Amino acid sequence: MEGREVYSVKVRAGKRTYIFDVRATRNRDYYITITETRRDFSGEVSQKQKIFLYKEDFVKFQRALDQVISHVRTDLLPDYEYERPAPDSDERGSY
Repeated sequence: MEGREVYSVKVRAGKRTYIFDVRATRNRDYYITITETRRDFSGEVSQKQKIFLYKEDFVKFQRALDQVISHVRTDLLPDYEYERPAPDSDERGSY
């Protein structure tokens, strides 16, 4: 059973939505869930995937994520305009 949600950030990216939730256990311990949902052509959620990230792994996870994003941005796709919205995303670039 998942813990109680205490904070949430939603990122809409075209047909995908990423949801970052901070959850609390009964013992006031905290962890993060990262959920990706994908919508089909009718707009219904067709796939949902979830990752549980525990506090003891926060630093390692963040370092690895920063490292792979940096590699893509600087070595693989340095000329890509990362700040512009993707063609199928919300024009506002909202979270």
